[in-house]
Amino acid sequence: MKIELTHLDHLVLTVSDIQATLTFYTLLGMTVKQFNQGRYALFFGSQKINLHWVKTPFEPKAHLPTPGSADLCLIVSQPIEAVKSHLISEGLEIIEGPIRRTGAQGPLNSIYLRDPDLNLVELANALA
Repeated sequence: MKIELTHLDHLVLTVSDIQATLTFYTLLGMTVKQFNQGRYALFFGSQKINLHWVKTPFEPKAHLPTPGSADLCLIVSQPIEAVKSHLISEGLEIIEGPIRRTGAQGPLNSIYLRDPDLNLVELANALA
């Protein structure tokens, strides 16, 4: 049998400070939902990111859950220069870009920043 994957349902970030993480990702346009006895998830479109606090990890978990070990690429609908200007006005530091990269569906115009745990977050426009 060949397994046929259809899509990613969710991913998990291990974080050191839930509130700082929620604040950062809501600045990126995500919404927050609390579920199952105080756990948090971030939503955007049909995507979900669960947050696991490093001091009380949810089981089962990754073998070595570590804050700051993720590298995410998120596609934005607004022009990347406008997104960059907005994030700078909110006090966030852009560490690189705009720069051309390659995504799952083709070329991207990307900027990079770090979340409170120093995960690398790439925000990008898909290029035709």
